[in-house]
Amino acid sequence: MTISTTKKLIGATLAAGVVFALAGCGQAPEETEGGAKPVDSDFLPCLVSDAGGWNDKSFNQSAKEGMDSAAEKIGVKPLEFESANDNDYAPNLETAVSEGCTLIVSVGFKLSAATIESATANPDINYAIIDDWADADFDGKTDAPNIKPLVFDTAQAAYLGGYASAAWSAQAGVNKVGTFGGMQIPSVAVFMDGFQLGVEKYNEDKSAGVQVFGWDTKTQKGSFTGGFDANDTAKQTAQGVLDQGVDVILPVGGPIYQSAAAAIKDSGKDTLLVGVDSDLAVADPSVADVTFVSIMKAIDQAVNDVTVAASKGDFKAEPYIGTLENEGVKLSGFGEFEGQLPDGLTDELAELQKQIIAGDITVESPNSP
Repeated sequence: MTISTTKKLIGATLAAGVVFALAGCGQAPEETEGGAKPVDSDFLPCLVSDAGGWNDKSFNQSAKEGMDSAAEKIGVKPLEFESANDNDYAPNLETAVSEGCTLIVSVGFKLSAATIESATANPDINYAIIDDWADADFDGKTDAPNIKPLVFDTAQAAYLGGYASAAWSAQAGVNKVGTFGGMQIPSVAVFMDGFQLGVEKYNEDKSAGVQVFGWDTKTQKGSFTGGFDANDTAKQTAQGVLDQGVDVILPVGGPIYQSAAAAIKDSGKDTLLVGVDSDLAVADPSVADVTFVSIMKAIDQAVNDVTVAASKGDFKAEPYIGTLENEGVKLSGFGEFEGQLPDGLTDELAELQKQIIAGDITVESPNSP
C-alpha cells in the first residue's frame, strides 16, 4: 500500500453512557477451537520506547500496556527496551535483533531512521512503528517492506475536544482557549489542527467568538517547546499561553502536560487541561482535578493487535490508520466535570462524531495521515 507523498513522518461513548466507546483499532484474532492458527513457538515480540520512557502517562506507556496484554494472551515474555535518550534508539534496536526478536515495535517518530536501518538490514524480522510512516525520502512509500506504520487521524477526535473546550469556555464567559506542542511535527500538529477546527465549528453553530491561542492551523505557526521534556522551557511555553487568559489549555507532547499543570497551579486560576494519547485523568490521578477531557489514541490496542497477528503468522505491513470509525481515536469522559457541562453538549458531540464517521463533516488537517 502506498502513502500519499504529502504524508510525512508523524508522531492520540462519552462518560456515564455518552462517552465514545473505548474499544480499539480493529480486533485481535479470536481463538476458536480447532480453527485458530497456532502461535509460532519461536515468536518473540519486542518493544523499544522513545526517550519519554514507560512511565510517560502517554504513548510509551500505552504501547507497553498493549504489548504486555498481547504477550499475556499469547503466553510469551516480551523484551522491552526503555530508551533514556535519543542515542539509545539504534543500540536498543541492535540488541533486540541480537536477542532474537521476531517482531519489533518502535514507539514514535524519533525512532524512524533507526527503525528503517534495522528493518532494511533484517528483512526477515517484522517491524511496526507508532506515529510514523517510515518514509524518510518522502516518496510516498514506507522505506522497508517489513515495517507496518501505526498512525492515527487524531484531528477527528481533537475536533470533538475543541468543540467541547469552546463550549466550556463560552459557558464561563471567558471565550479563550489555548494549545501548545512539544516538537512541531505532524503527529503533534494534527491535534492542534483538529482542536482549532472544533472551536471554529462551535463558533459557527453557536454564533460565538471563542478564540484560540498558541496555534493557527492556516499558517501552521504556534507555540512549541522544542522537545517533549517536562522542563522549564515547557513551563514557560505553557505560561505564555496561559497569559492570554485562556481557561482551557491543550498541551500536546507526552510529559509536557506536567509543566502545564505546574504553570496552572502557580497561576492560581481555574484553567483546565486537555490530555492527549491516554485518558490523562486515569493515567495520572494527580492532575484529575484539572483535566477536563482527553483526546485519545488507541495505541495499546494497535500494538496488541499487530502483536497477536504476528504471533500467528498474520503480520501484514499495510499501514493502520486509527479513526473515529474504527475507534482508533476517541474522546474520553469528562471525569469530575461531567455534571458541569453545558446543557446538550454530550448530545452535540455524539452527533458530530456521527457526522464525521458518515463523511458529512470532513476534518481537514494538513497533518492527518
